[in-house]
Amino acid sequence: MVKIVTDSTCDIPEDILKKFDITTIPILIVFGTETYRERIDITPAQFYKRLVESKVHPTTAMQTPAAFAEVFTKLAKETDEILAVIFSGKISATYESAVQAKAMVGDIAKIEVIDSGQSVGALGLPVIKAAEAAAGGAKLAELAAATQDWCSRSHVYMVFDTLEYLRKGGRVGRAQALLGGLLKMTPILTLKEGLVTPVQRTRSRTQAIDALVNLVKGAHKIEALMLEDATTPDELEIVATRCAEIYPREKTYRGTVSPVIGVHVGPHVLAASFIEGK
Repeated sequence: MVKIVTDSTCDIPEDILKKFDITTIPILIVFGTETYRERIDITPAQFYKRLVESKVHPTTAMQTPAAFAEVFTKLAKETDEILAVIFSGKISATYESAVQAKAMVGDIAKIEVIDSGQSVGALGLPVIKAAEAAAGGAKLAELAAATQDWCSRSHVYMVFDTLEYLRKGGRVGRAQALLGGLLKMTPILTLKEGLVTPVQRTRSRTQAIDALVNLVKGAHKIEALMLEDATTPDELEIVATRCAEIYPREKTYRGTVSPVIGVHVGPHVLAASFIEGK
């Protein structure tokens, strides 16, 4: 069976990771001189608490090619086909690390590395679908093609309080135009062609939540849905209740926004990700 590898920004719930034996490689969080492996050395709750309280703004660091090579080598003892689906290569060098690792390990297995162009749930949902297909017997070539298609139809919309964290982290991208006097507005951003891209700006949290729900409802058809928060579960419940009008609540994944993403969006982020139907 094809083994599935991704990185820790996928935000896939732990029970789903275990169910499909999905391997996640942690990206690194750096507070000054201290480095943590996301979701291993520091939990999301611990991270977001420290993000608010610390005078030192954290940064992120990619995992090394050696870390990916170690995982590929281990999995090659269990299978001869491996699919790695990774965080947007236009935002992080993590994808390049995986590509280098593939070259390092040689022909120990057939390995496909895909730049998802996505993150958080928009990465996690294609990975889950790939894992389901692998469990159903799909082989590597067809699985890689299907996963690229799912990634191309995957969307994420994120609501948060300020662009200040993006500015500090240097990940503003196409949202540069929203800076300056608009830092205190409530922006909605997405990833488009792998880059942070502005969608809408609102003047209140309530308006932003309304807009987030409407973006989900505006999808042509939803094949899979993941809703996430960082520190505001009550707000996420509001979003989930409203989205249940168009997509079954029992099929909706619930996650926590990756600390790696939290470095750039802050503690009050809400995210809605979905794969749009053809």
